Parts: sequence; structure tokens; C-alpha cells
Amino acid sequence: MTMTETSEFPAPPRLIQAMVTGFDAITNHILLILFPLGLDMLIWFAPRLRIANLIHAFLAEIARLPTNETPELGEMIAVGQEAWLNFAEQVNLMTALRSYPVGVPSLFAAFPPAETPLGVPTIIEFSSSGSAILTFALLVLAGLIIGTLYYILVAQAALHDEIRWRQALSNWGWAAIQVILLAAIWLGIFFAVTLPSSCLISVAAIGGVSPGACVSLIYGGALLWIAFQLIFSAHGIFTEQISVLSSIRAGMRVVSAALPGSALFVVAAFLLSQGLNILWRIPPDDSWLTLIGLAGHAFTITGLLSASFIYYRDARLWVKQLKATRT
Repeated sequence: MTMTETSEFPAPPRLIQAMVTGFDAITNHILLILFPLGLDMLIWFAPRLRIANLIHAFLAEIARLPTNETPELGEMIAVGQEAWLNFAEQVNLMTALRSYPVGVPSLFAAFPPAETPLGVPTIIEFSSSGSAILTFALLVLAGLIIGTLYYILVAQAALHDEIRWRQALSNWGWAAIQVILLAAIWLGIFFAVTLPSSCLISVAAIGGVSPGACVSLIYGGALLWIAFQLIFSAHGIFTEQISVLSSIRAGMRVVSAALPGSALFVVAAFLLSQGLNILWRIPPDDSWLTLIGLAGHAFTITGLLSASFIYYRDARLWVKQLKATRT
């Protein structure tokens, strides 16, 4: 290969350039931050959808069951019950609108606020597990569909520096189907890893063997490794309009071929978003100053998503050029 031929190939994707270009695109199309801002406002002010009574009733039924528990199993049950009680007090089914792996980001989804500047919002308590499950499923489905439109528009702003509403709406239905299939694949992978691990931990505890922190670290590490491999699994749907399976394969090729750059991008985006989230949550939940934090979070997270589309596009082009040199 001559020097002239070598110089024709693009350099590996650059982290800083992708970040700067991504945030510039959102600055030029600032209305896109209304998606995450609107979701946070909905979670903040809308009635709380609670299942605390259902969880308390479930735990009461579990407590009445006869058991021949070991000290280790008893400790695990006690810890589990405490975790469920804390979950019952904090859960708000409205946060299911923040769907994964595609969805509108939310600052309040992980830790819903207890109060608002207008006081404590209305609480709707579910009395039927069937209605709670149906509501949760519908909210997740709505989150995936709305999140699909959000991703389409952000990808257009990032890659073309313009919003094409007619094209976005025409592609919305097909892309939403691909996203729903992708979510099902993610869910299947999660259960495929989680269920065997949970069974092994439970069997070890029943047998009087403490699983220890090592098993938890292995389980957590396995989930993180899988999540990292699938971090760009949705991007092909929006940048190249390819099917979900092709998008997964393309994303995994980008992750593996562009190492360590892809790892640096993911770590930088995670640290930036989580670090700034601490700043955005400084105002109390009942203060109107929280609006500043919500707007800052909406801009930051939308800019990072935009940067991810630019990085994926550049990495995908680089991978294709590398493949061409080897044929």
C-alpha cells in the first residue's frame, strides 16, 4: 500500500469532535430539548401512580408462608423485604415512560420527586395487580414510540443539521416497530443472564453457602459487558434505516473495531451526564429553581445523544473503510 492510498482513508472517529459537533447541532435545534423537559415536567406534576398497597399485600402473603430457612436465607429474605418496602414508597409508574433502550431521557425517572412547588400531587393507588401491569405495559409502549420520534429528530439534527418533519413522520411507524423488537431482545437477554444467576444465588443460600460479593460482582460485570456491546444497537435504525438485527450487528462491529475509542466515548458520556445530574438535582423538589436543572439536563442529555449519532456515523464509515482495505 502506498502512502497516497493510506492517506485516503479517514482517521478513527474523534471523541472531542463528536461531542462539539453534537452539542452544536442541538444548539441550532434547541426545541428538541422539549422532549426530555416535557417528560420530567409530567413526572413532576402529574398524579403519582402508586402500587404500594399491592407490594405490602404481597409481602404479607410471603411472610405467612411456612419456611425452613437457614440464617443466610433469613438474612436474604429480610434484606429483600426491606428493599421492596423502600421501593413501594418511591415507585411511580409514570416513570415507565422513560423506556429502554430507546426512550426520552429523564432526570426524575430514577428518583421521582416527592413534592412540587404546588404541593404534594394527587396519588392514585392501584388496587388490582392486573390493572397495574396493563398500565405499566402501556406506558412503556408509549415511551418507546415517543422515544423513537425523539431519536429520529435528534439523528436528523446531528447528521444533517436540519429537521425533516415529513420524513420523520413517514419513518416513525417502521422505526417504532424495530425499536419495540429491540426492546424485546434486550429484555430477553436480561432475563437470560438474570434468571440463572438468581437461581444459583438462591440455591447456594438455601444450602447454607453464602454467595458473597464475588457472585454479585460477576453478575454485574456480565450485565455491564453485554450492555456495552449493545450500546449502539439502536443507532443503525436511525442513521441507516436498517432492520433491528442488522443494527445490532453493525453496533457491535463499531464497538469492537473502534476500541478503545468507543469505550472512551461511553465512559466520557456517562461521567458527564451523571456528574451534571448531581448539579441539576441541587434545588429541592418543591422549588421552581428545579426548572433550571431540568432544562440543563435536557440540553446536556440531548447533546450527548446527538454526539453519539455523530460518533457512530464516523466509526461506521471508518469500519467500512478498514474492511475495504482487507478485501
